[in-house]
Amino acid sequence: MILRLFPKRPDHPLADGQELKRILAELHVARALNAVDEVAGWFESLKHAEDFRLDHLFDVLRQLDDAAQPHLRRLARDYLHSPHLSTIERQRLWTRSCTYLSEVATVYSLCIERARLDPKSRGSVAFKASLPLLNARLQAACCARLKWLAYRYEPPGEELWGCLGETYLAAEAAGHAQKSLQLYPAQLGLSSVAQQYLHALVFFTSSVDGLLPVQVEMADRLIAHFLSGFVFSADCRPDSVYWVDAASGGAPARLARKPRASSPGLRFFSAGPALTALEELIHVVERGEVPSTLNLGGEYPQKVLLPVLRHLRLYWALRPPQRRHQRHPLTTSIAVLQGFEHSYVVFSGAVPRLTREAGVQNAILEDVSLGGFRACFDDAGGERIKLGALLCMQAEGGDNWLLGAARRINRLKGTRARIGVQVLARHAQSIELRPRRSGFAAAVAIPGIWLRDGGEPDVLRIVLPLGSFDVRETLDFCDADQLHVLTALELEESGNDYEIARFHEQSAT
Repeated sequence: MILRLFPKRPDHPLADGQELKRILAELHVARALNAVDEVAGWFESLKHAEDFRLDHLFDVLRQLDDAAQPHLRRLARDYLHSPHLSTIERQRLWTRSCTYLSEVATVYSLCIERARLDPKSRGSVAFKASLPLLNARLQAACCARLKWLAYRYEPPGEELWGCLGETYLAAEAAGHAQKSLQLYPAQLGLSSVAQQYLHALVFFTSSVDGLLPVQVEMADRLIAHFLSGFVFSADCRPDSVYWVDAASGGAPARLARKPRASSPGLRFFSAGPALTALEELIHVVERGEVPSTLNLGGEYPQKVLLPVLRHLRLYWALRPPQRRHQRHPLTTSIAVLQGFEHSYVVFSGAVPRLTREAGVQNAILEDVSLGGFRACFDDAGGERIKLGALLCMQAEGGDNWLLGAARRINRLKGTRARIGVQVLARHAQSIELRPRRSGFAAAVAIPGIWLRDGGEPDVLRIVLPLGSFDVRETLDFCDADQLHVLTALELEESGNDYEIARFHEQSAT
């Protein structure tokens, strides 16, 4: 009885108010990486602090999480926008951020479990008022982890979807899933458990594995901007496009694949009015304007923002993109060279030695279609294939090289990754383009790769080194003693070290 009247004081440094205050003050001025690492360490130690009263424990966790947020934002900015970071430094930022998000989700989940196991204790009763905030922060941590995984094209596991679905359904049963609240002191706007869950669902179904990391961040912020316009319902409506079973802990899917059976956890969603608002924004940006109310975490020019907006428009539509050509399974080894320089050499007629020292990577072809193929390759080391990279490929035993571009990357367990490749040309030829002007500048040739597959009459598609296209420039090149004179039409796309342009072929004079 005496022990119940005078409960044991927690034997933990953070149980002392003055010590907690000192630690929080030091976190505010610490280096971002060290601060995030230290808070994750405190979370690990608090997992076993059983003598903490539950409401006091959550208050400590909340303050630590508050202190870590500006440092997490700094790590994200460094990861996305610091071009001089080494591969090891980028890996460190990614690992520390993901570790933090995993740890904070774990300790928040432990609070929920303690409240469930001992609902009538004084700590659990006092903690009940904080449950909506805890559930929303738990969802937000899962959303952030989903985004960091997307930066490296790694798939979220069942554990992540299980946590999101379980937390959402529990909040709905408790009646606070729709309760609006401020997640963090410095964060603008309000959110809720349901909104955080919907954000994760929309993010996943927006196919961000086809975007670069900076574009993934922009897409995430655009989703937050338009989220209130999405339709999320327990009923399948005529305009529903996607569904998820929150109770099963699975990932969302298109309604093209129907749910197997009715479940209390089934939810349906679509872009709804958000698609109309997105269309309006695209028209504004196409005119060269970016609204000041759009918070993208930085300033991006029109040419950077528009591809992301158009990508989201595709996947938020009532009929998202579907595969145009049927896949056919095919297992064979292929050699892959990455980059414009390697491709230019190959299509000049120089056959490279197919060794890793020569820059060749080996992959296993899994299936092919009329427009491209999917292959699995070793993703270890610094020569990993990058999204958007220009790829020169040859099948084992073949003598023909294909030119393609990496459109999707999904990392698998271990050091393997799966890449989706769009074939740009089955017949390509390296050429030297010369500006049709007098003087010394006219003698400087521009390397190009002529994509000779079909196309429009009198229109040539040519791959150039990045930054070479000039719409005001007239070029020419010789092929088999024939002079081709080209007038620039438009820049079709840009990649890591290349751009694809369209030219009109004039009659040579």
